[in-house]
Amino acid sequence: MTIPRNPADITPDWLGSVLGADVCGVEVTAIGTGQTGATYRVSATYADAAGSAGPPPATFAVKLPAQDDAVRERVALGYLSEVEFYSAITANVAIPVPGCFHSEISSDGADFVLLLADMAPAVQGDQIAGCSHAEATLAVEALAGLHGPSWGDRRWFDLPSIVMPKPGDADAAKGLGDIAVMAADITLDKLGGSVSDEDRNTLTTAMSLVTPWLLAEPDRFSLMHGDYRLDNLLFDPDRTRVTVVDWQTVGLGLPARDLAYFTATSLLPEVRPTVERDLVERYHAALLGYGVTDYDSETCWNDYRLGVLQAPLLTSLGYAFASSTERGDEMILTMLHRGCRAIRELGAIELIRSYQSA
Repeated sequence: MTIPRNPADITPDWLGSVLGADVCGVEVTAIGTGQTGATYRVSATYADAAGSAGPPPATFAVKLPAQDDAVRERVALGYLSEVEFYSAITANVAIPVPGCFHSEISSDGADFVLLLADMAPAVQGDQIAGCSHAEATLAVEALAGLHGPSWGDRRWFDLPSIVMPKPGDADAAKGLGDIAVMAADITLDKLGGSVSDEDRNTLTTAMSLVTPWLLAEPDRFSLMHGDYRLDNLLFDPDRTRVTVVDWQTVGLGLPARDLAYFTATSLLPEVRPTVERDLVERYHAALLGYGVTDYDSETCWNDYRLGVLQAPLLTSLGYAFASSTERGDEMILTMLHRGCRAIRELGAIELIRSYQSA
């Protein structure tokens, strides 16, 4: 069977072929409004629901590329990254993700499909509203399940679809640094006077330091989610479990970049300074539980301060080269302000400059 190109291609025959089941009907409905991909809930009806392995699931989440061909081509590397994550990485890490029943991708990456477990009634986090301390605790402890098992493991350098520059790659760091400056300029131009002078100055200064920032701690690395924020987290209704989705930005780098990006963009700026020490300590303790050694809590806190540049970097990269929407603009403004404020309060720019002068 060919890879479904749009929801109409998710037919009983296709689903039955990948499940090895007799599917006699499907109902497909859209989930969310992703700009770089399209996700659908598929309800299946089976001719024979019984079997030696028990009844198959009644519903699934199916992820396809964006329905805009231009977007497909632009983010093909992200599609390769996500399919590779589910096919090659999930069995080697402990971060909670949806189960994957089938994955397939074309050679150019423009067409792919992921057939995933439906996590309903879990609810997506709200990037604009922010999260509670309890929800943040779930998120940072889950994140350690990605970083801890892959800590310092160089076998992941061979992954072909790593999105961010690999640790110690000076040429790639220079390239992303140049793009970061350009993305910041485009972002500020698009948002105009909505960005305060203080945040504007923080963003331009921080993005001018992306190259030395990427090279600051090349020997401390793990797999990274890259875009670890509320919109990519699903919380169970009782807030006892979180599931992490959207793996199109898998990279290798300083682990605390994921951590600081999450807290800086997902916590209200009035709340973050009151809880971030506790969250970093919980994350650090979870890392030790996965066998990470020779990593003390103060080094972790230093990495956290350093890692906060991930917030404006990902925010501006994601916004500068994408089409604008009303909610998208509001979300970017919110994330940009929170990230820039965190940079100032954590003294991240001064910290990076100390690495330059060392």
